[in-house]
Amino acid sequence: MSSQPSRFEEFDRDQLAVLVPELLLCGHLIDRSGMAHSIGAFGREGMAEIAIEEWQLASPVYTRRMQRALDFVGDSVETIFKGLQLDIGAPPQFMDFRYRVDDHDNGEFWLDHCGALADVEPMGEDFVVSMCHDIEDPTFDATALATNPHAQVRPIHRPPRKPADRVPVCAWTVKIHPSHVPPAVPRNAALLADSLAANVELAEVDRSDEGMGDYNGPLLSDLRFPDFSRSALIRMAEEVCLQQHLLTLGFMVAVHERADAEAALAIGRKQFTGIAGLTSQRLRDALGLGDDPAALATVLRIHPALNPLSYTGAEVTLAEETVLLRLPADSDAQRDRSWPSMVGPDHLAPIEAMVRGVNPRFVPEVLTSDEEGFTLEITLGAESFREASEVAITRFSTGADFVFADRGIPLPLTVV
Repeated sequence: MSSQPSRFEEFDRDQLAVLVPELLLCGHLIDRSGMAHSIGAFGREGMAEIAIEEWQLASPVYTRRMQRALDFVGDSVETIFKGLQLDIGAPPQFMDFRYRVDDHDNGEFWLDHCGALADVEPMGEDFVVSMCHDIEDPTFDATALATNPHAQVRPIHRPPRKPADRVPVCAWTVKIHPSHVPPAVPRNAALLADSLAANVELAEVDRSDEGMGDYNGPLLSDLRFPDFSRSALIRMAEEVCLQQHLLTLGFMVAVHERADAEAALAIGRKQFTGIAGLTSQRLRDALGLGDDPAALATVLRIHPALNPLSYTGAEVTLAEETVLLRLPADSDAQRDRSWPSMVGPDHLAPIEAMVRGVNPRFVPEVLTSDEEGFTLEITLGAESFREASEVAITRFSTGADFVFADRGIPLPLTVV
């Protein structure tokens, strides 16, 4: 499909520099929602298996997309680290990755802070081992292998932490060597590699725009998003939205392996509901918006579940005190069975959570429904609705209230 105008075109460079890290963090928090319901349905071991498969399937696809978008395609350790800086698996500061590059084939990274660990440590050592051993071993490799099939990521040390306050919380080597035999391609890899989400065409970055239009220079200690051009930030935002759809597609592939179609869809809807509401709230707060219909329309236009426009076809219209949201029956997202396919006139829980993340009084009601799609009219009711339990579960994460900080001018890390 040819690219369509981006809804992120509505924002200036400063606003986009705020939105991109927010979208990365919200993408990471998808698992705070999805894995809670996976534990309930399949137990801790089943949850770990689902997490492994979803990241193994999704991360190689979106890693290569971001490399192409920002022109840092390569086969080095440096390229792997650049990809991690723009990955929903490693949102800046919340997952505080630090890097060292020794040469083309060797480097290390460590985490000075790990928001995911902060979420899991109170649950006990078994859950820490599931995340930091069972899940990370195959998924770190899957991400690195997207850049070089002979890359291996191996722990220097990792949780459970001994002593309990050990910092950095973990440390890893990344080594590329011809003797490293790549693991087998996951059985369901083609399902995501051939998905419509994987192949969405987006507008190319305008290299004449003021600011960094690519990331083909040296690896930086931190990414300062205000340093990128407005055009590059628009492309980043759309790519991060696609990362979220791809992760959800991987999640649903793994869930369908373990449940019938009806039960799998029920879990998918719960995952969607939990992250939809929290994301709306964070986007509203990040942009300093109010809680009126105009604010809601703005949040819906940039909500990752409804973007990119060329993938979802979702239409958002502000009409005085009413917001109209139309979801078409035919779109790439519908054919992929991503988030928009999980809602309908009789299944509005994710949309209810999404709009109530802006104001708990918002009420979505079906205005029209036909073979071409359905339209919701969203108005302010007289009373507030209680927060959905799925959103409350997701809010368990320390990422729900995480605040980004300005860390100043980053340093180049590339060995010359």
